[in-house]
Amino acid sequence: MAFAVSSIMLFFLLVLLPLSATAQPYGNVTLGSSITANNANSTWLSPSGEFAFGFQQIIRGGYLLAIWFNKIPERTIVWSANRDNPVQAGSKVQLFADGRFELSDPRGHRIWATPLSLGGVAYGAMLDTGNFVLANTNSVVLWQSFDEPTDTLLPTQTLNQDGTLVSSFSKTNFSSGRFIFRLQNNGDLVSCTRNFPMDDIIFPYWSTKTVDSGFQVIFNQSGYIFLVAKNGSILNFVSSTSASTSQFYQRAMLEYDGVLRHYVYPKSANSAGGRAMAWSTMHFIPSNICSSIKQSRGGGACGFNSLCSFGTDQMPKCECPIGYSFIDPNDRMSDCKPDFAQQSCNEETHETDLFSFNDMPNTDWPLSDSAYFQQVTEEWCREVCLNDCFCTVALYRDGNCWKKRYPLSNGRVDDNIGGKALIKIRNSNATADSSGSKKSKRSILIITGSVFLGSSMFLNFLLLSFICLYAFCFSQQKSKVIQALQVLPGLNIRRFSFKELQGATNGFWEELGRGAYSTVYKGIIKNDNTETVVAVKKLHKMATEGEEEFKAEVSSISRTNHKNLVQLLGYCDEDQNRLLVYEFMSNGSLANFLFENSRANWYKRLQIAFATARGIRYLHEECKNQIIHCDIKPRNVLLDESFTAKISDFGIAKLLKPDQSRTTTGIRGTKGYIAPEWFRNMPITVKVDVYSFGILLLELICCRRNYERKVEAESEMILADFAYDCYKEGTMHLLVANDDEEALNDKRFDKFVMIAIWCIQEDPELRPTMKRVLQLMEGSVEVPIPPDPASSITSI
Repeated sequence: MAFAVSSIMLFFLLVLLPLSATAQPYGNVTLGSSITANNANSTWLSPSGEFAFGFQQIIRGGYLLAIWFNKIPERTIVWSANRDNPVQAGSKVQLFADGRFELSDPRGHRIWATPLSLGGVAYGAMLDTGNFVLANTNSVVLWQSFDEPTDTLLPTQTLNQDGTLVSSFSKTNFSSGRFIFRLQNNGDLVSCTRNFPMDDIIFPYWSTKTVDSGFQVIFNQSGYIFLVAKNGSILNFVSSTSASTSQFYQRAMLEYDGVLRHYVYPKSANSAGGRAMAWSTMHFIPSNICSSIKQSRGGGACGFNSLCSFGTDQMPKCECPIGYSFIDPNDRMSDCKPDFAQQSCNEETHETDLFSFNDMPNTDWPLSDSAYFQQVTEEWCREVCLNDCFCTVALYRDGNCWKKRYPLSNGRVDDNIGGKALIKIRNSNATADSSGSKKSKRSILIITGSVFLGSSMFLNFLLLSFICLYAFCFSQQKSKVIQALQVLPGLNIRRFSFKELQGATNGFWEELGRGAYSTVYKGIIKNDNTETVVAVKKLHKMATEGEEEFKAEVSSISRTNHKNLVQLLGYCDEDQNRLLVYEFMSNGSLANFLFENSRANWYKRLQIAFATARGIRYLHEECKNQIIHCDIKPRNVLLDESFTAKISDFGIAKLLKPDQSRTTTGIRGTKGYIAPEWFRNMPITVKVDVYSFGILLLELICCRRNYERKVEAESEMILADFAYDCYKEGTMHLLVANDDEEALNDKRFDKFVMIAIWCIQEDPELRPTMKRVLQLMEGSVEVPIPPDPASSITSI
C-alpha cells in the first residue's frame, strides 16, 4: 500500500513531468534508421529492454507498427500507429535525415507519419516508460507516442483535455472499436459509446461529473490514476489501488467491451508470490457496464437483440436469447438474428397458434418499448403480445406489461431487474408456410384423427403409452427431488417449503437488503402459538454462481455455532428456488450504525470491535472446518436488539478441509477492504480477513469511512494512509472529530490504531493472526511499534 497520498501531486510535479518533457540521450535511433516488416530481429529497444518499438504481425500478412512489453511472453501491445490499416510484409518505418518519421507500404505509399511541421529532429528514442520520442539536439521532445495514445495508458503518462482512448473492435481485431474514454474540453472525464464507425459520441455511460474543473488525467509511478484540476488538486481517482512500478508492469486499457481496466503483471517470481505470472486486474470502471449503458441509438453494451450479463470474473458476457444466434459467430459482441421466420401480419393467417414464449427471468431490453400496460395479468400480457405481429418480446413485472419492438437494444440480464421477459419464437414443428388457412389445417387434423380413433387397438395402444409416459416422468421427477435432498447431507436445520416462506414473507413483500445474487426479506415463522421474526434470503435463479453460493452458505453456516455469527435457522431448495432463513437482526448493519446515524457511542464501538474479532477468530481457528470469509466489511456485520455484533454473509466464503491452510481463487470481496495479495496472484490465506478487519477497526475507532472525498486535506481521503501518517507524526487527535472526547481520553485509542496498522501490512506474513489480534486488543500482549505497512520486517 502506498501511504501519504498527499505526496502524489508533489511526486508528479518533481519527477514525472521532466520525464515527459525531456528525452534521455541513450539508446538513440539515429537519423536514417529504419525497420522493415517481416524482419523479426529488427526492433528498437528501450535501455532496459522492457519495451520494444517495431512491427508485430496481428493477422496473416498484416502488421502493426507498435510498442509492446518486450520481457513478458504475451508481448502486449500498448500503442500502434496504424491500427485501422495493417500493412503488408516489406513495409517500412524510417526516420529520415530531415526529421520526417514515416510508415510506408512496400510500394512506398505513405500510411502514417508524424506532423510535417516538426523541425530540428536530431534522434529518436524508445524510453523505459514505454514512450517513443523524437527529440532535438538539446533532448527536448518534439513528438512522443504518449501524446497520441490508442487504447492504453502507462505509468508516467498523462491525458490532457481532448485526449482520447479508443477501444479495439474485438479481442483479436485491433482496429478502432465502439467505445471511447475521453477527457473532454469542458473538463468532464467520460467513457462513451461511439457512433461507429464515426467518432461522435452516442451515450456517456461513466463520468467523473467534473465539468469546468477537470484538467489532466495522471497515471503516476505509484500506480494511482487520477484526475486533477488546473491548480493540481485531485478531483477523482480513476484507480486508487497502488502497485509499485519497480515490482509490476502496469497498464490501463480501454478494452473492446468498453471497460477501462487497470492491469498489473509481476516483473519477477518474487513479486508473483510463487504463482503463475500473468496480467491481473486491479481496478475497473464502470462496475457493471451491462447496466450502465442505456442509449436510444445503437445496440447497447452488446449488439442488437443480444443480452449482456456481468459475471464474477468481472467480464461482461454477451449472449443471444433462445431462438436467436450471432450474425457473426466469431464476434460475441455482434448482433443476434432470429433463427425462425417472424410472425406474419396477414390478417387471414396471423399465425398466433404457431408461436409460443420462452421465459427468461431478470431480463430486459430498456428503451425498446412499443406499448405499456398497468395492472394486468401475465396471461393477458402474453396474449396481447401473441396477437401483435410486431411484438417480439413482452416484459412482465409486478402487474406491468411492456411490449418490445424489433430490433431489441440495451439487453441485459441482472438480478435487480426482477420479473421476466417473454420471448416470442416460432414453435419447432411450425413452418412459415401461410398459404393454407387455419381452417383447412384443422380439417386435415380432424380427418386424420378420425381415421385413427376408429380403431380400438389404437385406443388401447394410446392408453398404454400414456401410462408408461406418466410413470417415466414421475420417476424422473422423484429422482430429481431425491438428488436435491442429497445436495446438503447431514444438516440438522429445518427445511422449509417455498409455499411456507412465501406465506411467511407475505409474498416477499418487505425487503431488508439486496446483494449481487440475492434479496433479503423480513418474514414471520409461526409455530403453534409463537411467532419468530426471521430474515429470508432469496437467491436469484442465475447460473452456477447462485447455486454455488447456496451450497457454500448452507454448508458453512450450518456447521458453525458462535454468538458472534448470524444463526442459520433453515433453508429451502424446492425445484429452482433457493432460500436461506436467518435469525432477524433488528438493528441492521454496522454500516448503518456507523455512517448513517448520529455518532455512535465510543464504548459501544469498542464492544462491536471485540465481538467482530471473536467471530472471525472462531471462523479461522475454532470451528470444525476453517473458513475464510473473504468479505469482512461493516455491511456484513449485523447488530441484534442489544447491539451485539454478528458476522453475516458467508456466500463467498472459502470452506477449507481440515488439512488445508491456504487456497487460491478469483478476486473476491469489496473495494477498500481487499488485501493486496488478491491482485498479486498469491495464495489466499486467513490473513485476507485480518487485513479487512484492520480497515474495519480503523473505521470503528475513527467513526468514518475508509475513503472520503469531502475532507479538509487530500492526505485525509484514504483513512489507512491518514492513520499511519498521524501515528508516525504523533497527531492521533486528527483521526477523530473534536467532539469525540471519550475516544481521545481513552488510552486504548492509540493502541487500537497501532493494532489496525499491523493488520493492514502489505506482506500477509507480517499480519498477526486473529487470536493474536484479540490478545493485543485485550492487553494480554504488548503492542509492538508497527512498521510502515509497505515495509518488510519481522512479524509479530
